Amino acid sequence: MNLGVIGTGYVGLVTGTCFAEMGNEVVCVDINEEKVRSLRSGKMTIYEPDLDVLFERNLRQGRLHFTTSLAEAVKHAQILFLALPTPEDDDGSADLSYVLNAAFEIGKLITDYKIIVDKSTVPVGTAEKVHEAIAMNAKADFDVVSNPEFLREGVAVEDFMKPDRVVIGVSSDRARKVMDQLYEPFVRQGNPILFMDVRSAEMTKYAANSYLAARISFMNDVANLCEILGCDVDMVRKGVGADARIGKRFLFPGIGYGGSCFPKDVKALAKTAKDAGYDMRILNSVMQVNERQRLALVRKLDEFYGRNYEGKKIGIWGIAFKPNTDDIREAPSLYIIEELLSRGCKICVYDPEAMNNLKRIFGDRISYCEDMYSCLNGIDALLILTEWSLFRTVDFEKMGSMMKEKVIFDGRNLYNLDQAEQHGFYYNSIGRRTVVPKNAKTQTTR
Repeated sequence: MNLGVIGTGYVGLVTGTCFAEMGNEVVCVDINEEKVRSLRSGKMTIYEPDLDVLFERNLRQGRLHFTTSLAEAVKHAQILFLALPTPEDDDGSADLSYVLNAAFEIGKLITDYKIIVDKSTVPVGTAEKVHEAIAMNAKADFDVVSNPEFLREGVAVEDFMKPDRVVIGVSSDRARKVMDQLYEPFVRQGNPILFMDVRSAEMTKYAANSYLAARISFMNDVANLCEILGCDVDMVRKGVGADARIGKRFLFPGIGYGGSCFPKDVKALAKTAKDAGYDMRILNSVMQVNERQRLALVRKLDEFYGRNYEGKKIGIWGIAFKPNTDDIREAPSLYIIEELLSRGCKICVYDPEAMNNLKRIFGDRISYCEDMYSCLNGIDALLILTEWSLFRTVDFEKMGSMMKEKVIFDGRNLYNLDQAEQHGFYYNSIGRRTVVPKNAKTQTTR
C-alpha cells in the first residue's frame, strides 16, 4: 500500500519504518528541514534498539522516503497517519493544535478517497474534530480512523512488528476493510485486530496507560510501607505477581514513572473526566503518589546528610526515564538533579544514550562523564536512576576504590543486599532494608 506519515518524531519514525519493512511504500513528512535532511542522508534522529537496521534497509531499497511537502505525501498515500505531538496544555489537557492544523491542510489537498488515521494519543472526540477540520475544504470522500499506538520505548520495533493487539476505531465498512488488509500481515501469529467505534478506540489508549501507571504508583506506595514495617518489597512483589489474576509486570518499585506517555496521558484522562463532571479519585491519587515518589531518593539523602550538603559531590548513573532509550521527557532524574543543585551539590552524570538531551537542559551546571566508572571519581554518593543493563553487573571493589565514600542510593533496586553488605557499602534502595556497614558512622555525622 501507499502510506503517508505526518510527523517524524518517535511514533512517526517507528510507524513509517515498520510499515516500510512490511513492503509498503511510505512517505514521511516533517516541517523541520534539518531533520528531513538528516533522515534522507541515513542519520537516525532518535535512539531505539533495532530501528536503525530497518531504517537503513528500507531507505536503501527505496520504500521509505522523507519530505517537507505535505502535498507530496497526500498525493502519494491512500492512508495518511497523523503522528504529531499532542503536548500537555497548562490545564493538563492535550494540545491538539498540531493535529487539527494538519487536518485542515490535508482537507485542501485531497482529490480522491483517503483514510486519515489518528496515530497520536488524543482525547475522546478528537476524530470528530479532525473530520470537521478536513471537511471544511475537502472535495473528495474520506474517513477518519483512530489507531492508537502501544509502543514501549526500548522494544518499539518488536511491539510494532508483533503487536499483542491492534486497536482500530472506524465508522465505515470501507475504512475497516482497508485497515484490516494493512494490518493483517502483522498479526499472523493469531493476536487480534480489535475493531470498535472511534471513541472507544481513543479511550482504550488512555485507559491502558492510566491503568499501568496506577500499578506503578500502587507498588511504590507498597514499597514505602515496606520500609516502615521492615518488609522486603522484592519478596512482596514476587508473591503478588505470582497471582494469575494480577501478573508480574509493572510491579517493580522505583522512583516513579516518566516518559512521553504516562504522565501526559494520565493528566489528560483526569482532565477529560473533570470536564465531564466526574472526579476520577484513583487517577488523581496515582498522580499524587508519582509526584512524591520521584523525589524519594532526595528525601533519603536529606536524612542521610542531615540536609548538610556542603562540599558534596554526587554521581548519577542513568538519566533516561527507562533503559534502551534516550528519552528524558518527564524523567524523575530531571527533578532529582534540580533538587540537588538547589541544595548546592556538585553533580556528575553518566547515561549510555541520553547525555546529549540532558546537556540541552542543564548545560554546564553539571558534569558529564564518558563512562560509568569515571563518574565515580571522588564522589560522596552514587545515585542509580535508570536500570540500564550495564549497571547491573559491576565491579564493587573498583567502585569502592574510586568513590570518596562507599555510599549508594539505588532508585531501581539493582543489587542484592547481601552483595552490597559483603563489599562494605552503605546501600539504600526502595522498599527494602538499608544496608549499613558495621564500621559506618551514623548518618547525622556525615
